[in-house]
Amino acid sequence: MHSHELLMGEGDIPAKQYVLKIRDMPETDKPREKMLLTGPGSLTVAELVAIVLNTGTKKEDVMSMSARIIRDYGERTLAGYISAETLSKDLDIPIVKATQLVACAELGRRFFTKRNLGLATIRNAKDAFEYLRDMRTLSKEHLRGIYLNAHHRVIHDEVISMGTVNANLIHAREVFKPAIEYGAAAIILAHNHPSGVATPSVADIEVTKRIAAAGNIIGIPVLDHIVIAKNKFMSIDIPYNE
Repeated sequence: MHSHELLMGEGDIPAKQYVLKIRDMPETDKPREKMLLTGPGSLTVAELVAIVLNTGTKKEDVMSMSARIIRDYGERTLAGYISAETLSKDLDIPIVKATQLVACAELGRRFFTKRNLGLATIRNAKDAFEYLRDMRTLSKEHLRGIYLNAHHRVIHDEVISMGTVNANLIHAREVFKPAIEYGAAAIILAHNHPSGVATPSVADIEVTKRIAAAGNIIGIPVLDHIVIAKNKFMSIDIPYNE
């Protein structure tokens, strides 16, 4: 296993923010009004999510909800969801709001695929670590699948599971179903350790071995499995891909 550490600059550390409720905001600062005045490019991701959600719930204002979703689950994680039911459960939001977010993510994926521009290229673990910057500060553990074409370009990115990685709960079919659907030539697995410790656990290694072995059988290799901490990562050795 190989350990790497990258020092994060001041700009990499998310500052604590106080979130105002919609009713307490000046009219020109409300997301919808702000978009009309200055265009969508001036809005933060949380503000854009707030427009999609439209309203909050009795227990949570829409601005607080959108800020929590982005803070706890990250932008790329949110974009990777394809199941509204799973999203609703994981984010603790009503199913109607979950379907709105999934629909927006699907539109983005389709538009991006048609344009076929800006595909990220990942050739090594450091590239993957940089691509997955949003996972460094997540408060919950995620297992992500990065699906590559024959030129090592990312063609799909999906959250496979949330919660502690467990060899008894992670099944190969969950990893390889998107690979087959999107015609991936290879996969990179990644998961984060919110504790800040990048050392893989016994369960992390066991999951890697089982999934890599399945990949060899079906002909879609698992190139790497990296464990991401706040400012460092470790790459789990994959003996099956020698």
